[in-house]
Amino acid sequence: MADEHKEDAVGESSVEKITEKPREEHSSSSSSDSDDEKTAPSSFKSSVYRLFGRQRPVHKVFGGGKPADVVLWRNKKISAGVLGGATAMWVLFELLEYHLLTLVCHCLILSLAILFLWSNATTFINKSPPRIPEINIPEDTVVNIALTIRFEINRAFALLRDIASGRDLRKFLAVIAGLWVLSIVGTWCNFLTLFYIAFVALHTVPVLYEKYEVQIDSFAEKAMVEFKKQWAVFDARVLSKIPRGLSKDKKKV
Repeated sequence: MADEHKEDAVGESSVEKITEKPREEHSSSSSSDSDDEKTAPSSFKSSVYRLFGRQRPVHKVFGGGKPADVVLWRNKKISAGVLGGATAMWVLFELLEYHLLTLVCHCLILSLAILFLWSNATTFINKSPPRIPEINIPEDTVVNIALTIRFEINRAFALLRDIASGRDLRKFLAVIAGLWVLSIVGTWCNFLTLFYIAFVALHTVPVLYEKYEVQIDSFAEKAMVEFKKQWAVFDARVLSKIPRGLSKDKKKV
């Protein structure tokens, strides 16, 4: 009887081992499948072309928070108010030919007159005078803005110096072409109109790109491939024949 019980136990243990092996194989295969499924989208996302080599969402590119919400029209009322205010300022200064100094003076005259009359009228109408808030600009904010502007100006000077040194012909041609285009645009409109166009583009282009991201990225990829082909031909026929700067020759000597 004891031998029979041992045989039954051995048989049951062997059956359990046999049944556990397929379970382990199935679990391992399912885990590998799930890992493949997880890695497949990531590899697919990394292989997808993004405009300007973008790796983050559009909202994160603009810094996130309220400024990005305004640019991407997350809050339509605020975005419409900002764009409407900019449009009103452009109409006021450009079409009506109003001047900034005149506008500031008229606004100050109107606001000071209203507050002065309101403060003196409260004694006759038995109401509390208006609460005029104290406005103080924090020192840290001014210092941070000044440091940021200083950093950007120094970086622009370093870029111009690098271009003028003759080290990178492609960057030189790109900057010259960009400045030439800006000079042509400057003949069509003044600085205020150009600033307004850039402001409107900032509040319309990103939201349209976010809406039609797949189509725009696909078109941009095709355009970039074609541009690289044309640039390779131009580099082989023209740029490769232009002699480099004298700095290399001096180093060889």
